Amino acid sequence: MTPTRSLNEDDPLDDFIPRQITLDGIEKKVYLMGQGPAVIVMTEMPGISPHVARFARWVRDAGFTVYMPSLFGRDGAVPQAEEGAAVFKRACVSAEFRAFASNASSPVTQWLRALARLAHEECGGPGVGAIGMCFTGNFALSMMMEPAMLAPVVCQPSLPLDDPAGMNVAADELAAVRQRLEREDLSVMAYRFDGDRFCKAERFAAFSQALGERFVARVLPDSAANPNTPPFFAQVVASPHSVVTAHLIDGAGQPTLAARDEILAFFALRLLDRRR
Repeated sequence: MTPTRSLNEDDPLDDFIPRQITLDGIEKKVYLMGQGPAVIVMTEMPGISPHVARFARWVRDAGFTVYMPSLFGRDGAVPQAEEGAAVFKRACVSAEFRAFASNASSPVTQWLRALARLAHEECGGPGVGAIGMCFTGNFALSMMMEPAMLAPVVCQPSLPLDDPAGMNVAADELAAVRQRLEREDLSVMAYRFDGDRFCKAERFAAFSQALGERFVARVLPDSAANPNTPPFFAQVVASPHSVVTAHLIDGAGQPTLAARDEILAFFALRLLDRRR
C-alpha cells in the first residue's frame, strides 16, 4: 500500500519509473507504476504535484498500471503561487493547448490518444482508462476517439477559460464520442465543486446536452472542499476546484473521498470486471 508522504514537500516520485516516450514524433516523459490494465492520469495545473502523485498511487493500489505524462510544470513540486501562475500563463499560449477554443480539441490530445494505444498494447486487458483534471479535464473525452479508451473521467474541466459553456472539444469529435458511448454502452464520469470559478454549471449543462445520460455528473458542495491547500490553489485558484487532489479531504465520510472511491470503482468496472 501507499506509504505516507508529506503533501507539503516536493515529491521525488522515486517509486515511479520515468520513461521518455516518443509518439507521432513528439517525445514526453511519462511516469509509470503498478500492474494491471492501464490508467492514464493527466495532471492538473500547475503540474504533477504531491497531491496528483498521491492520486496516481491510489490508482496503482487499486490494481492498475499508471501512465502519468509530464505535460507542464516542475514534476513533483508543491504548487507555489508565483511559479504556478507562470506555468499557467505559458500553457495558455502553448500551441499544444487551445486554452480559449470552445469548439476545438487541444492538439496534445492526439499524442494522448497514441499513449492510450501504446498503454493498451503494453498492459493488455479490455482497454484503458483516463482521468483529466482542470486544464486537462476535457482531454479524456477527446481520447474516446481511440478505441482502446473505455473509462473516461472528467474532473473540473477548465477549458476554454473564456467561455463557461464551452467544451474545448471539436463538434465532430463530440458527436462521434456520443455515438460510441451509446453503441458500446459506455459512460463518462464527471466531477466538479458547485462554486468552482473555472468549471461552472454551464459547462456541465453543455456536456449533458451533448452526451445525454451517458454524461454522469457529480457536483459536490463547496463545504466538502479541503480549506488547507498549497499556495497556488489558495491564492490563484481561490475557489473549491480539485476534487480528488488538492481539495480532497482524506477522511471517512468525506464527499471527496467518496468521489475518489467511485472513480476507482468505475475503472474497476470497465477494466477489471470486463477482462477478455
